[in-house]
Amino acid sequence: MQEQKLARGLKNRHVQLIAIGGAIGTGLFLGSGKSIHLAGPSILFAYLITGIICFLIMRALGELLLSNMQYHSFVDFVQDYLGNMAAFITGWTYWFCWITIAMADLTAVGLYTQYWLPNVPQWVPGLILLVILLCMNLATVKLFGEMEFWFALIKVIAILALIVVGLFMIFKGITTDAGTASFSNLWSHGGMFPNGMNGFILSFQMVVFAFVGIELVGLTAGETEKPEVVLPKAINSIPIRILIFYIGALLVIMGIYPWNAINPAESPFVQVFLTVGILAAAGVVNFVVLTSAASACNSAIFSTSRMVFSLAKNDNAPAPMTKLTKRSVPANALYFSLVVILIAVVLNYIMPEDVFTLITSISTVCFLFIWAIIVICHLKYKKQKPELAKNNPFKMPLYPAANYIILAFLAFILVVLGFAEDTRVALFVTPVWFILLIVIYQFRKKVIQ
Repeated sequence: MQEQKLARGLKNRHVQLIAIGGAIGTGLFLGSGKSIHLAGPSILFAYLITGIICFLIMRALGELLLSNMQYHSFVDFVQDYLGNMAAFITGWTYWFCWITIAMADLTAVGLYTQYWLPNVPQWVPGLILLVILLCMNLATVKLFGEMEFWFALIKVIAILALIVVGLFMIFKGITTDAGTASFSNLWSHGGMFPNGMNGFILSFQMVVFAFVGIELVGLTAGETEKPEVVLPKAINSIPIRILIFYIGALLVIMGIYPWNAINPAESPFVQVFLTVGILAAAGVVNFVVLTSAASACNSAIFSTSRMVFSLAKNDNAPAPMTKLTKRSVPANALYFSLVVILIAVVLNYIMPEDVFTLITSISTVCFLFIWAIIVICHLKYKKQKPELAKNNPFKMPLYPAANYIILAFLAFILVVLGFAEDTRVALFVTPVWFILLIVIYQFRKKVIQ
């Protein structure tokens, strides 16, 4: 019997926009006000530093994926370089990360919909979206790519509109209720580090949260046309996108308003659009964050199903999960992930909010673990297969120094998470997740033997 394989249905434009979508989260539209309030203009440096680190992680991921065209996700190379138990733990941890993101975003969809339909129960829009996304993900991988293309395009247009409008206001010197729009607002209200190094360091936890999901483009490798051409292009364009979409947007926002005049409880995007007289500004931004949440949920459904499929191929998940439909979609893996997301949504509806905050905090710590594993695998690959590495056309720059810098940065973020009260608990609870996975793995191993 011929082995079933995922279809390579994702085109260059799909992968390019998936890369952008992965790098632009809802946090930029809603959470950037809080970040600015915490760090002031120094938030730009936090984004720049984190952006460079994420780019290097993506270069390590790209080099590994292109070293063997049989790799369909990073679990495949974790299996090769760190063994079966590491692949089991990494795969199920990444699956868990995206399950919690889906939970958060389905909840968010309900909240954002209530802006227009206040009488509709919060769980209804989330459930409707879940059914729509299931149907579209069951169709073909190309349809997933098409959805992500348009979801990401809406985010891009919104940010570019903010930058264009903002630059016009700054160069015209338009006066707002907080003063005159000018780039001098960046340094004339307490300097670039108005809250000192403490505010700057604490801002990193929010900045890192904004980049979570950037590695999703690595999961598309097995379903991308000409991955050896498309993946390097998508990864290499990440720095310019970070400069434009994150640093560019925040630079303009803080040029229009002094950092201390930005309301941390509101979206700075709404403030800017209202200032230029767009009365529907709140509605426009609400639509953008709604599509952003739908996009993240779509990515979660795609990534969790592909991760379960990849785990099953390596005997780390039940064998039926490897079954593909006629359209080369891992349907069983898709149904399994969706049922768990649905249970999680019901639990989220019933249970208190603090439990949910804890789960999403654990997920963020787990993402740091995933990034570290990718970098460690890259080190192993370079040492174990020097000839293969030598001939790889897509090499990670500054190896091995970059690897150790990344690992040091991720360790630094863990320390920063320990400073914040709402994320500190996750540092103590997360080891329970890894212990549970180790116990399950050992139990399965005994049963199989």
